[in-house]
Amino acid sequence: MTAPTPPGTQDLSEGALGVALLHFERGDLASAHNSLTRAVAGGVSAGGNASLFHGAPALEFVLSRAGHADRDVRDTVDRIVTARLAAAHRRQASGALPHLAEFDLIRGLTGMAALLLGRSAAPLLLKEVLAYLVSLSQPVHLEGRELPGWWSQAGPADEQMNGGHGNNGVAHGIAGPLAVLSLATRQGVQVPGQHDAIEVFAHWLDTYGCCYWTTHDQLTAPKPPESAPARPSWCYGQPGIARAQQLAALALGDPARQLAAEDTIANTLSDSTYLDRITDASLCHGWAGLVTVVRAVADDSPAPTRFVPVIDDLTTRLAADLDRLSKPGFMEGRAGARLALDGTNTTSWTSALLIA
Repeated sequence: MTAPTPPGTQDLSEGALGVALLHFERGDLASAHNSLTRAVAGGVSAGGNASLFHGAPALEFVLSRAGHADRDVRDTVDRIVTARLAAAHRRQASGALPHLAEFDLIRGLTGMAALLLGRSAAPLLLKEVLAYLVSLSQPVHLEGRELPGWWSQAGPADEQMNGGHGNNGVAHGIAGPLAVLSLATRQGVQVPGQHDAIEVFAHWLDTYGCCYWTTHDQLTAPKPPESAPARPSWCYGQPGIARAQQLAALALGDPARQLAAEDTIANTLSDSTYLDRITDASLCHGWAGLVTVVRAVADDSPAPTRFVPVIDDLTTRLAADLDRLSKPGFMEGRAGARLALDGTNTTSWTSALLIA
């Protein structure tokens, strides 16, 4: 199941796999089959670049939406996860800081946890991944500094960041592990230290979640950073983090945290200061991601009707901007936006985003 140069079609984010996901959700199996055929025509990656959004794990995610992921695919994914875990443990033993791709949702072990959590029976391998994510809650010591266990020298585009950074977003930062650990708790899947790790990550985001990421200067400053208007989105910004915080509150049984998260969603997405910063209809950072997040927040809220005006407004904006998307795929393209506009989640496609 390897290809020397993995084709872009096996990419869940922008390739044919993402289009197949839309067809499965709509029950159009013939179109889904055609998209899948294109996706695997050049082989499926099982190498170091394989992740929830690329290669064999992405293929398992899409096939499993229709209940068709076979043993061969799952076994391949298990080998990938095992290799990724071994590499992470070697890195930890060396005392080095992690790269975001080791643990994040898009490329790393948080995405693998999301995939394994979606299987009908939670495998032992899932608990090993959860235990690794829990270990990130323990501080590390490097060159006389105490740093969070998820602190990384490089940014999401592999750019070097002076003094490193603590990434806060769902796509590449600590909100992703927080969300998947919380979802696992709600499904009754727990490992030692999981409750404490959820608290560590949630409290960090209480202080630093107002920023896309935390710099070394902010970490060592006498006061926490102040919130400033920024683009609200699923991938980075207040809405994605607020959903992770709501999930944490539900896992911890913390009504005050839940209310704070829900207030953040309602207030941010009713404020033109934030909404005017949205420039497209995509799932990743546009209207589609926002409306999908708010629907999930409302479903878990004791007061869901408070979100109806927000959902209606975001849906109108999504419908108006959808056809302007130039890409066909899931994360930044028309397939993902159409999934959001349809408003259904029969296949649990939103689990790829740790929204539900």
